[in-house]
Amino acid sequence: MPHNLCLNRQCLGLVTRIECVIRPLAGGNGLWTLLCAAGLADGQPTAIKVQGPFHGPAMAESVLAAIADNLMGQGYCESDDPSIWQLHMQAELRRVLTKLLVSGVAL
Repeated sequence: MPHNLCLNRQCLGLVTRIECVIRPLAGGNGLWTLLCAAGLADGQPTAIKVQGPFHGPAMAESVLAAIADNLMGQGYCESDDPSIWQLHMQAELRRVLTKLLVSGVAL
């Protein structure tokens, strides 16, 4: 399974887009996270969700595969479009990591 995934669904003339990416957490400790952004294809993401941490990329990949299967069952199709929301997801990951570090959680 790739570490990036883009899914689209057209409904009532609107195209909904979901982008997911698997990233290693800072620190090189073997922990990985899954980020998903969703919104209209022509705009900014309206929701960004973070899941994890996962011990190794294989765990994160299996969760991503399950999410992709579920969304494809709801009518989403995999797209070859380039990722357009990487910066939004990177910023969300930074916010989450900062919150964890401030609260004293060791990664």
